[in-house]
Amino acid sequence: MLKQFFIICSGSDHKILEDCSIGEQNKYAGIGATVFFTALMAFIAASYALYTVFDNLLAAIAFGFIWGLLIFNLDRYIVSTIKKTGNVVDELIQASPRILLAVIIAVVISKPLELKIFEKEINQVLLEQKNDFTLANQEQIAQQFTPEIEALNSNIIGLQQQVDSKEAEVNALYDTYIAEAEGREGTLLLGKGPVYKEKREKHDAALADLQALKETNKAKIDESEAQIKLLNSTYEDKVATSQPIIDNFDGLMARVNALGELPWLPSFFIFLLFLAIETSPIFAKLLSPRGEYDIKFNENEDLLKSWAAQNVSQRKAVLDTDNLVNDRVYGDISEEEELYAYKKKIARELLKKQQEAFYNKQTKIL
Repeated sequence: MLKQFFIICSGSDHKILEDCSIGEQNKYAGIGATVFFTALMAFIAASYALYTVFDNLLAAIAFGFIWGLLIFNLDRYIVSTIKKTGNVVDELIQASPRILLAVIIAVVISKPLELKIFEKEINQVLLEQKNDFTLANQEQIAQQFTPEIEALNSNIIGLQQQVDSKEAEVNALYDTYIAEAEGREGTLLLGKGPVYKEKREKHDAALADLQALKETNKAKIDESEAQIKLLNSTYEDKVATSQPIIDNFDGLMARVNALGELPWLPSFFIFLLFLAIETSPIFAKLLSPRGEYDIKFNENEDLLKSWAAQNVSQRKAVLDTDNLVNDRVYGDISEEEELYAYKKKIARELLKKQQEAFYNKQTKIL
């Protein structure tokens, strides 16, 4: 049962193979098994590749099954159309486009399985890329807010410097009127005289200005800090919104590009493996000697060609004979007086009717 199934997979004529030796049947069963398992590998590879795209197991299996059937049909067609003629050059020429197609199929099949085999290494490369993307994304978003935040911080520093400068001025006035009261500076008189009162009033006025300046600048600083807080919040929201896009940067194309960052030699050997699997049915048929099945198949094909050629020749002979008979029949009829007189009578009546019609038309015009 399994042998019959693999023979069907090989694309050979099972009726012809039934009359061939067991060895010949086993040869084509082996070719069919290679075709089947190549399609099975294509199904697995396509299912995994589509799972990375759709993230849906059922959809991936369904599309993978369709892809496996497509590869199975292509391989079966490729193998079945290679004919053993006994001429190596002719066989290589007719197999060359099929080998090229097999190479393309091998590339398509091997790439998803490479992604699965090197999944851990690819994940490491993707993690590094995601980290770089995260830092670059944060820097790009920060460039939108940094100038305004720096301007607000500079404004806060300027307002605080005004307060500090005024406070230093008030402290200096305080030291001045205290030194006047103690007699260490100014008039050098101990006690609270007129000069002390003048300096004290000047200090009190400056202190009142300082309090007013503190209140005014504090309100401005609070407003600037609120704006900075709002900008920082907006920045964090934008970073949080864009981060899931970076986190989901692990699709099929991203993984293929990440695979390209890894050493090429292991991937190349895997590709060679699948290329060998995909082209093995073709080379198995090319390298195998012309067997019993090939002889019988070519014999049936020659018989069909001969039968078709005979039919064409017979139809041509029938047509030529029919033409000759028709020529003789119509030639003999053309010489009969009865047919001549009858046709002459008909022609005379036709001419009379034409003349009458012409006369009636001219009469109406006049």
